[in-house]
Amino acid sequence: MSKYLLFVLALSVVTHFAFFGHPNETVFDEVHFGKFVSGYYTGEYYFDIHPPLGKLMIAGFAKLFDFEPEFNFAEIGKEFPDKKYLALRFLPILAGTLLPLVIFLLIKELALSSLAAFTGALLIIFDNALLTQSRLILLDPFLLLFGFASLLFCFKKKYLLMAIFAGLTISIKWTGLGFIALPIAIESYEKFRELLTNRSYDRFVSSVLGLAKLASFFLISLAIYFSIFALHFALLPNPGPGDAFMKQGFREENIVKNIWNLNLEMYRSNQRLTATHPYSSSWYEWPFSYKPIFYWVRDGAKIYLQGNPVIWLASAIAVAISIKYLVSSVKRRKPDKILTMLLSGYFLNLLPFVGVKRVMFLYHYLTALIFAILILVYLVEKQKNPKKIFGILLIVSIAVFLYLAPLTYGLEVPPQFKFY
Repeated sequence: MSKYLLFVLALSVVTHFAFFGHPNETVFDEVHFGKFVSGYYTGEYYFDIHPPLGKLMIAGFAKLFDFEPEFNFAEIGKEFPDKKYLALRFLPILAGTLLPLVIFLLIKELALSSLAAFTGALLIIFDNALLTQSRLILLDPFLLLFGFASLLFCFKKKYLLMAIFAGLTISIKWTGLGFIALPIAIESYEKFRELLTNRSYDRFVSSVLGLAKLASFFLISLAIYFSIFALHFALLPNPGPGDAFMKQGFREENIVKNIWNLNLEMYRSNQRLTATHPYSSSWYEWPFSYKPIFYWVRDGAKIYLQGNPVIWLASAIAVAISIKYLVSSVKRRKPDKILTMLLSGYFLNLLPFVGVKRVMFLYHYLTALIFAILILVYLVEKQKNPKKIFGILLIVSIAVFLYLAPLTYGLEVPPQFKFY
């Protein structure tokens, strides 16, 4: 297993850090997150619809390299004046680099083979969308790393670490709440099955206490969440553009009330987002990577957030097959525990977007995508000749990854270059 892990790490480092820092211009949402990070240096209060941990981490790391907010991140395509921006992009790339290792260990924890874990990790590495999102000043790499690390510790029964990483996850984006709901759903499923086989009063009490104990661990997650907001307020004592979103004189309130009011305003602002965008997409389009996002262009070089179509389509088909397979297993009264968990994770991270009216993008699917990849690997492992199927899947995925790589790394492409 150690050889597999070392190879995964080496390959992940190569793919993520290739062309590190290119382009030396602001790309897509870096215009927003770059400004937010700079706020921790000037102390000027800013407002964002996401919790502050990701920005705090990037700002803290950049401070180690004497980063100064001398750049205003005014527009996409504006050139950075020096190399200091590299410190801002480093942590997201590192998080993206470590994610395949977590996925490898998670697949092994599901009692699958090292080959299955190796394949799953490589599918994460060679997905163009996951790689693109990891190379910029963006938050999703932290969300994915912390979220799946939390799930890994859940399966290892290390509930304190599970709760810590769950707290970090929801402190990046609220979409990380799925990583709290899933362990509770898994445990509830287990307790329910136990009650069906043993309906005694003692078993009922034991099940209730077990669920209460698990839920109590998430008080640690909430403590982490509120502590990060407290640090956020402490580092932003000066008037700034975010003051318009807060009540007048909010700096004189008790810190708990400010955190509560800020979270309410974050929710309201999410609901008020009605602006359209030419590269927005709907949840039912995401599994097919239907609408790539145009991130950046300079002369003949471009960056698109484009999923690897082989990986996305294969995993979407796997989800559809797994639903049919699970229904038949339930009818036989032998529900597949692992498949139930993976499908729950998939839909917990997809269905909440069904009712969201604000503009949404392809990157909102990335968490569900990883669950779909896990489902794909699990189903292939159950076939008669999984080694052959894994091999074909990897060869084709790598070929498509290389074909789309110029759009991932922002390299110059010929005018006749086509992609779907």
